[in-house]
Amino acid sequence: MGLWQIDTDTLARSRFVLSPFAETFASLKLLHAGTGAHPGEEAWLRAHLSGYRARLAADPVAALVARVALGTSWIADFFCPTSCEGESFEETVARVRATGPEEARANLRVCLRGPLPAALERDDLPERATALLTYVWEETVRPYWERRRRVLEADMAARTARVSQGGWAAVLDSLQPGTRWLGESRFQVNVNAYPPRKIAAGAELLFMPVTPKNGWVSWEGRERYAVVYPCLGVLAEDHDRRPAPAGLGALIGSSRAGLLMLLGTPMSTTQLVAVTGQVLGSVGRHLRVLLDAGLVERRRAGRSVLYVRTAAGEVLTEASRTRTGTRTGTRTGTGDRKPEPGTH
Repeated sequence: MGLWQIDTDTLARSRFVLSPFAETFASLKLLHAGTGAHPGEEAWLRAHLSGYRARLAADPVAALVARVALGTSWIADFFCPTSCEGESFEETVARVRATGPEEARANLRVCLRGPLPAALERDDLPERATALLTYVWEETVRPYWERRRRVLEADMAARTARVSQGGWAAVLDSLQPGTRWLGESRFQVNVNAYPPRKIAAGAELLFMPVTPKNGWVSWEGRERYAVVYPCLGVLAEDHDRRPAPAGLGALIGSSRAGLLMLLGTPMSTTQLVAVTGQVLGSVGRHLRVLLDAGLVERRRAGRSVLYVRTAAGEVLTEASRTRTGTRTGTRTGTGDRKPEPGTH
């Protein structure tokens, strides 16, 4: 298994940070896979996958760089630098562009575990990678960034609160499949057989949530390490941005209907505030009405309380979707050192 040895002082100083670059790279991985983990990702892919594939067809070298750099268990170092706290996408991707040609080729050889194909024996690989990453940011992430940022901030707030309530062990165990705090300064970052890494005292340890359902670990030298993990819940998806069906809104109120539509996935009040823009008091009052009506229920996850639709809530939302689709004549629907956790 992949193990990091972390002293208590380093863990105590670690923090959750936003990274537009990590969100972009996670979105690139989703586009590369071409298959979503849930209906929201599938909806996003329907909107952007054809454009991404057309972009690759127009630049076969970039397509080959992406295919090799993403690898099966090892991400090319130059293609995915570890973001600094407060760093913009442009600042992070500038480090991709600044990579020396030979270093880029060496990174790709590590991914392939052998020689490069002739098409990659060239000096403009960093520029090709930069252009592709910038396309993904500008066309598929930036238009949604403000909402995704609120979702990610909600996740970070919930995780930070859990640290204060249950300690780091509870948080590390819940980041994603394959991560566990083993005690005695040992943090399992994935389930694959790689030699343990000892994180030096004074190193920076960052935790970066992303909305796509994938993650990885990375580091820069011995001074900065990052764990990129999927945020809680299906939160940043286009299908959740659609207005609640009018009939459902008329029945229980538009604000409560919007919350009920979101709660197909368990979410905390903090996350609901971030996603909807409603104030905490209003969200709490609406949840109480939905609870009393038997449309949602509470579930405890560690020390956190999450809300999710009940079977009755599912029947009501599905009936509303179906009825709306019938009236409009349309169908409703869900209409490196950088190994990937769980695979190395």
